[in-house]
Amino acid sequence: MARAGLTAERLTQAGAELADEVGFDQVTLSALARLFDVKVASLYSHVTNSHDLKTRIALLALQELADRAADAVAGRAGKDALVALGNVYRDYAREHPGRYAAMHFRLDRETAIASAGVRHSAMTRAILRGYDLTEPDQTHSVRLLGSVFHGFATLELEGGFGNSSPDSQESWTRTLDALDALLRAWPAPE
Repeated sequence: MARAGLTAERLTQAGAELADEVGFDQVTLSALARLFDVKVASLYSHVTNSHDLKTRIALLALQELADRAADAVAGRAGKDALVALGNVYRDYAREHPGRYAAMHFRLDRETAIASAGVRHSAMTRAILRGYDLTEPDQTHSVRLLGSVFHGFATLELEGGFGNSSPDSQESWTRTLDALDALLRAWPAPE
């Protein structure tokens, strides 16, 4: 019988909060059981296993970030939209480092296609329409932006910019300026 008050949603939310506190890799069913002062077996009524829990946390994080990004880019175009999207990614990573890590948990194809990750791609493609990019350059650009946003956020979270000048905010601003310039002057295929 399921313990009163425990649900898959409550466990997912607690797992996401725990990920932000101790790191996504440290989120286990045992850690959640301790948090709720129950036996691990009590959790199996709500989640199948640790992989299921981590998938749920990844899906939650993808949804949260997609919602934030949609709000941030609404009504914006061009560089304004690009900067808003980049800032949302960076801010989310800094506010929720464990959830941000969860977003990169490998999902099976079916789950990934049904996730909010598709919204991330669609929003990025909508921004790229302001740069007059067509396929396959849109796909290349989506990958470029994702790589830059993720790389910068990850290096910053790991302290990679903490011991040098200028500060990371200045580098971030310049990075977004450079991305805008690159997208406006995207090279034609050879």
